[in-house]
Amino acid sequence: MPKKQASQQPLLTLLSDFGDRDVYVGIMKGVIAQINPRLRVVDLTHQIPPQDIAAARFSLMNAYAYFPVGTVHVAVVDPGVGSKRRAIAVEFAQGFLVGPDNGIFSGVLSQSPAIAAVELTNLNYWRTPQPSKTFHGRDIFAPVGANLASGVSLKQLGREIDPASLVKLDIGECKQTTTGVVGCIQYIDHFGNLVSNIAGSYVQGKTWSVQAAGLTIPGCETYSDVKVGEIIALVGSHGWVEIAINSGNAHSKLQLNSQETVQVVLTSEF
Repeated sequence: MPKKQASQQPLLTLLSDFGDRDVYVGIMKGVIAQINPRLRVVDLTHQIPPQDIAAARFSLMNAYAYFPVGTVHVAVVDPGVGSKRRAIAVEFAQGFLVGPDNGIFSGVLSQSPAIAAVELTNLNYWRTPQPSKTFHGRDIFAPVGANLASGVSLKQLGREIDPASLVKLDIGECKQTTTGVVGCIQYIDHFGNLVSNIAGSYVQGKTWSVQAAGLTIPGCETYSDVKVGEIIALVGSHGWVEIAINSGNAHSKLQLNSQETVQVVLTSEF
């Protein structure tokens, strides 16, 4: 007979703009461990630029598909903490999302729509019924995420809300033109690569270039297709068209920022 496999322990991820200098992330993990010390916790990143919801949106959207179904993702980039913005938990096909209703989950939900959502109104699953006005990650989101990953149902966590009412972050639309596609920069990574909101599928099997910062940048396949220090456009591992510099920093060189326009020009098919 085949050997019976041990049941997999629940998995919870954390994403924030807290950095690693202060104790905030460690405190959240302590709260999680108090509820269920057996939970596996994965740090996606805590280096999101402060208050940069768009960067958090992209990072979570780029990561969720690599985790097992049922994973709970707790994301805290929350410039509206303490205000009337809702605290939410969302169920989608891959698992659950817990955090502020400020658009941070709109990237994930654009790819895998919400099945159900609740506003976190059940104080029994908070760390305290009187949470800090500045640290909902500790007092609401971490304990709710831990309880959810430990088997508490979504409906127990609070009041059901219409998933269509969840805040969507407007990062600009990607639009096709007679010559290609117009989009914008949606994320700047650690290497200074400028990631657009233009899907790589638009350029697959075509000769193409990117127009940005007054330049026409050739579309290639790898960073090494150009000389060190030269600018290149390619489809990154995330599946989006990006602008990069071989062994350099495109953000510093081109001085392009999030939301700025980029255009893909399609030349011909192979």
